[in-house]
Amino acid sequence: MTALRAQRAQQIADSKAAGDTWKGAGHDLVFTTKNGTPIEPRNLNRSFEALCARAEVRRVRLHDLRHTCASLLHEQGADARMIMEVLGHSSIRVTMDIYTFVRLDSQPSAFDRMGEALRGDGNPRDDDDGPAGVPIAI
Repeated sequence: MTALRAQRAQQIADSKAAGDTWKGAGHDLVFTTKNGTPIEPRNLNRSFEALCARAEVRRVRLHDLRHTCASLLHEQGADARMIMEVLGHSSIRVTMDIYTFVRLDSQPSAFDRMGEALRGDGNPRDDDDGPAGVPIAI
């Protein structure tokens, strides 16, 4: 909210500075050019690349930030509907199939938790897989 309020304050200042040349009235856009018009995608990409260079971080596509956002929200336990709404999708399937992934290092802990749940004894795994070759009942 702080960043959005700062953006709105900047937009109001830009509007006053532009005076009669301000073209943002009626658009209800959050991010615009200095004269209130929509930002051209190519210009946005160039600005983002310049910010990455200035911050000395590796260059990524701006669109990749959507994937990162979805994956981090998913990893932190956000439910699919909330992630879908943040990204503006009309379908949870799109959100979960395209924009999230499961980190490989989180898979073993997920399987450990499943094993604990299936054992039902509330005791964590003891790292002893038992004698090799002995069948177990499932």
